[in-house]
Amino acid sequence: MLSRPKFAPTAATALLLTLLTLAPTAQSQSTDPTALVRRAIQNREAAAKTHRPLRYQLRKISDHRDTTKDIIETDQGDVARLIAIDNHSMTAEADQAELGRLNTLAKHPEIQEHRHQREQNDADRINRLMRLLPDAFLYRDQGTSPCPSGKGPCHHLTFAPNPAFEPPDVEANIFRGLAGDLWIDQAQERLARLDAHVIANVDFGWGILGKLDKGGSIQLEQSDLGNHDWELTTLKLNLKGKALLLKSLDVQLTEEASHFSQVPPGVDYRKAIQLLEKSTPMYSSGPVLRSPEFSSACKAVDRSRNPVP
Repeated sequence: MLSRPKFAPTAATALLLTLLTLAPTAQSQSTDPTALVRRAIQNREAAAKTHRPLRYQLRKISDHRDTTKDIIETDQGDVARLIAIDNHSMTAEADQAELGRLNTLAKHPEIQEHRHQREQNDADRINRLMRLLPDAFLYRDQGTSPCPSGKGPCHHLTFAPNPAFEPPDVEANIFRGLAGDLWIDQAQERLARLDAHVIANVDFGWGILGKLDKGGSIQLEQSDLGNHDWELTTLKLNLKGKALLLKSLDVQLTEEASHFSQVPPGVDYRKAIQLLEKSTPMYSSGPVLRSPEFSSACKAVDRSRNPVP
């Protein structure tokens, strides 16, 4: 599992989110960047094993819709409740329809299982692509610079396609057309931001065949929520191309995650539905990254998992 909110599993999003974990371990002296990326993959896997389920709000803005959802992660997959449309709270009628949908989901676990399986398939694809990253790109260390967020110093790296890389399948072709910059927090050795650009027309596959046109861009931002828990908080996609080689593809998407809080231990998907149903939708368009109780909740979970003798 990636240590991040699970944004919409579109082809472009899922593939590009693999870049989130390119952040190499910071070193005080010059080190082979490719070796750093290899170690970063191991660090990612270790962090995924200790990831704790979160509750958060996810706002998604596209050309056609602007929605905000209250999401709870569980071992059986995420559960979400729509709480705002076009930056406004739900009407009573729309909210009642949403509660009806959640009630149906609770009665039909096969729906949740199908969704969870789809999430797992995407995660497996990402893990497979991750193993290719050290060979897919050439990395250059650009020294130390202020983090884009302004919080402390960051290591600045650039990446570009490795001309010697031979993609093993059509899904890996996307790496041939991406290049850009990334910043890694120096103190915690975590990715703070990634800016990538589509530098060439490239074929790709993620369950479907498609082509990305040169000129697109991707921006990812990750933040420390407290207690060294880093999560993806911003995703911006500006991509054009073709899907199935015929249908035009035009992705203008911004996703922002906020209002993070810890999920109590033992919450399965049905309990998550109950939590969503019982809570009064509290939509806020403000830039709140985490709830005030987040750090204390993390400490409480630590105590529950490691009780004092």
